[in-house]
Amino acid sequence: MLLTENRTVAHLDLDTFFVSVERLRNTQLQHKPIIIGGLSDRGVVASCSYETRFFGVHAGMPMRMARQLCSEAIVLRGDMEAYSQHSHKVTQIIAEKAPVYEKASIDEHYLDVTGMDKFVGTWKWTNELRSTIMKETGLPISFGLSVNKTVSKIATGQAKPNGALQVCQEEVKPFLAPLSIRKIPGVGQKNYQLLRNMGIPTIEVLTMVPVEMIQKVLGKEGVHIWEKANGIDRAPVVPYSEQKSISTEKTFATDTTDISFLNNLLVSMTEGLAFDLRQQGKLSGCITVKIRYANFDTHTQQISIPYTASDHLLIKKAKELFQKLYNRRLLIRLLGVRLSHLVQGFQQIDLFEDTAELASLYQAMDKIRHRYGDSAVKRAVGL
Repeated sequence: MLLTENRTVAHLDLDTFFVSVERLRNTQLQHKPIIIGGLSDRGVVASCSYETRFFGVHAGMPMRMARQLCSEAIVLRGDMEAYSQHSHKVTQIIAEKAPVYEKASIDEHYLDVTGMDKFVGTWKWTNELRSTIMKETGLPISFGLSVNKTVSKIATGQAKPNGALQVCQEEVKPFLAPLSIRKIPGVGQKNYQLLRNMGIPTIEVLTMVPVEMIQKVLGKEGVHIWEKANGIDRAPVVPYSEQKSISTEKTFATDTTDISFLNNLLVSMTEGLAFDLRQQGKLSGCITVKIRYANFDTHTQQISIPYTASDHLLIKKAKELFQKLYNRRLLIRLLGVRLSHLVQGFQQIDLFEDTAELASLYQAMDKIRHRYGDSAVKRAVGL
């Protein structure tokens, strides 16, 4: 099957982003093994330098195991606000120069540069953009340039660290063929094991298997994986716009002063927003609680918080804000919660504090919600 679209897509990815930012802040960390994440043994690795990867350390690994594998590593808790600021600088540079760009995460962007060959050439233009980013931010960045998002992302992975790679239309199949199926975006550990059990170690072997067989094993997702293995990806580069906040509010049919009911509703509302955050791969740095009294007098209270998408942390802050806010003992007509100061690109619940067990618990609950609906798993007080 051949691609019918004639597109050129660039994928830019900041190399070991958290580590690179820390090295900008402290030059003595250059060329040293760095691990960033929760400082306790029960914490989780959020990022690590290439020096530690040699020992088998990787993101998502329990901190205790990472320390055992690389005892010489310097362990840092990390600074989400600093990483977000540096990410914003990179995005601003791209926004000023790129015709269409999509911010896929805190450290990666897709650019649709189709048609730019008529002017300066897509390879030359993207290289110049990369040079500008490195010069103005001091951060290393790699990119891949190819016919769609999938191939360009895989090309970036092959270009790392701090490199660039172009894969033209006629080179797509030969480029992908020898690579491990792990390289295909969207192939997680479960699907990887299923495909390996079928005797499919490489992308080339996967392309030889009838798509119907893959669909029987992996369902509709298997079709998408098979298409990507064949260099097919129709997903567009979605123009980027930063979502500032998410919120929810409830207006009561009957005004109330039932504190137990209001607290339970607050838990349910905050829990729902936190789930939405995790589904979008985002964290919040500010929470606001809003109440409107029966006389329509409206008050809000907000607080800045360490970036998180954890139910238990957000619920605690929401309750604290409500206690400060509700001091008039009047009938309440409306209750609302808003999460703002959003940042993208984090799959763990709290990169620097939560334990591996808690992260696994959230992931399991979210998987159930994703499959059976938002209400499938809820705290009892929120029912």
